[in-house]
Amino acid sequence: MQKGLCVLTLLLCFNAQAEIWLPSILSDNMVLQQNSEATIWGWTTEVSEKITVSGSWNNEKVTVEAYQGIWSLKLPTPKAGGPYVLTIEGHEKIILNNILIGEVWLCSGQSNMEWTPLLGLDNADQEIANASYPNIRFFSVPKHTSKYPQDDSFGAWKESTPETMKTFSSVGYFFGRKLHKDLNVPVGLINSSWGGTNVEVWIPKEAIAHHTGLLQSMDRIKEQPWWPHDEALAYNAMIHPLVNFNIAGTIWYQGESNRMNAGFYHEAFSTMIASWRKKWQKEFPFYFVEIAPFNYNSKTNIEAALVREAQLKTMQTITNSGMVVTNDIGNLKNIHPTNKQEVGRRLALWALSKTYGVKDLAFSGPIYKSMEIKKNKVTVSFDFAENGLHVKGKELKEFFIAGEDKQFHPAKAKIKGNKIELTSKQVKHPVAVRFAFTETALPNLYNSDGLPAAAFRTDRWEN
Repeated sequence: MQKGLCVLTLLLCFNAQAEIWLPSILSDNMVLQQNSEATIWGWTTEVSEKITVSGSWNNEKVTVEAYQGIWSLKLPTPKAGGPYVLTIEGHEKIILNNILIGEVWLCSGQSNMEWTPLLGLDNADQEIANASYPNIRFFSVPKHTSKYPQDDSFGAWKESTPETMKTFSSVGYFFGRKLHKDLNVPVGLINSSWGGTNVEVWIPKEAIAHHTGLLQSMDRIKEQPWWPHDEALAYNAMIHPLVNFNIAGTIWYQGESNRMNAGFYHEAFSTMIASWRKKWQKEFPFYFVEIAPFNYNSKTNIEAALVREAQLKTMQTITNSGMVVTNDIGNLKNIHPTNKQEVGRRLALWALSKTYGVKDLAFSGPIYKSMEIKKNKVTVSFDFAENGLHVKGKELKEFFIAGEDKQFHPAKAKIKGNKIELTSKQVKHPVAVRFAFTETALPNLYNSDGLPAAAFRTDRWEN
């Protein structure tokens, strides 16, 4: 429902009762982004009135006049701290208590982001019992859809306690906990995720409308009754109500549901990131998780590998983005691997290094850079391997090479400092390399900082 129509309807219903109200994201216990301008907005049944807002961190008042019952203003925020009180005054007064100033992150995606400690987590009992962090706050957006962009959603900010943490995103919690501990600032986490969803449902309609191929490719994804399928349905209801709320950045875990149209995933994912940044009017950092190995029992055993390839390409082409590799902590029998602690930690490494400027902190595993072919030998070079490469186990796994016949054979792989040397008795004249390029690959190559190498292929042959 559009704002004007929403306000007009309420004016008709409550014309005898004056009222000021706020979106649910503005509530007691919230965290506002530090050292920024926080948008404070809402509605009033008075068609025109002056609204004044002040924060107890400086008690400076900012005033705006509502237009057709809608009002919005910018409130400067200080460095991290609190708790504070936020006061909104018009013909009535609203006081929001226990407000913190810190770092705010949006957590979104499908089930691996949605997954809570109660649904499956390593060492869950102890993690839940130790989850009392008054300066970590959660806001959960309920799963619902809309054909049109909404201005508000249900929800309320809550402090991190054993009771609230056990039903919140595990990945989000462990990401936020590390930021909180390492930066020593309050952290606000907004979870807006829905298991099973394809990326297209999170893209604004006007953004996806320019990509007819994406709309056509969605026909390849089987519709299910448990989650939305059509474009923008989740965005309209679960993301659009948040776009006025200033955030530091976004973490994302999704991709499994796009295996059937993996060839379009890079375009769709990149479009989503760009559209969200446009809506927030901010080039915020966007860090995401490469989908983990799992036995989908597909005929080709490569659909998920193509999604991972698209994710890697997205990181390499979208500025201020980063990808966490999880091919060492997956579970071939469980599409929801339970080591969410490490997923959250690896996401936080990206944020700490690239967003918050923590020095000398490794944040990425090896990423394919180039290859050199001499006779029957291929030498592969990597970025993020300046201090050398390491294997966990006796020998490197999941390297394959092929000749002009396009038939891949297992390669004997040797570590040579920060490079890998590959040979195969079956391939006298190699032309292409693949590493961990199947759905079920469980590789064991790391850099000196213990972060795993991302899957890759050097060919672009049809599969």
